[in-house]
Amino acid sequence: VHSMAHKTGAAFSTGHITHGLANAMYLPYVIAYNAKADGVAERYADIARTMGVVGDTTAELVEGLRAKIRSMNDAMGIPNTLKDFGIIEDEFKEKLETIATNAVGDACTGSNPRPIDPATMAKLFTCIYYGTEVDF
Repeated sequence: VHSMAHKTGAAFSTGHITHGLANAMYLPYVIAYNAKADGVAERYADIARTMGVVGDTTAELVEGLRAKIRSMNDAMGIPNTLKDFGIIEDEFKEKLETIATNAVGDACTGSNPRPIDPATMAKLFTCIYYGTEVDF
């Protein structure tokens, strides 16, 4: 999530996306992506329980964690998508490949629990732009 925030902060003409806001906006999507890696969903489930999320299965806890983060974001006025933030669609599409490639090359990406390549990073950014589910 940090590498994504690093590479989008000043990338768009519609305004700076502060690092904390970007991390908060991107986090539910990154959790969905990373939860598919071995053992990661269980770690997210532990975090969810610590935050008071209730669920009968690991999957329910992970989804509950994502919902809790979104709820906290809503309470703070943090948009759920880059589109809602005000990023112009044509500019997003124009810069997507560069941003995705740069995010993969960021030093923080190496510690991500699930490997990612530029094409997959672009798909993840696209989910964040439109608010679509991460199903890959």
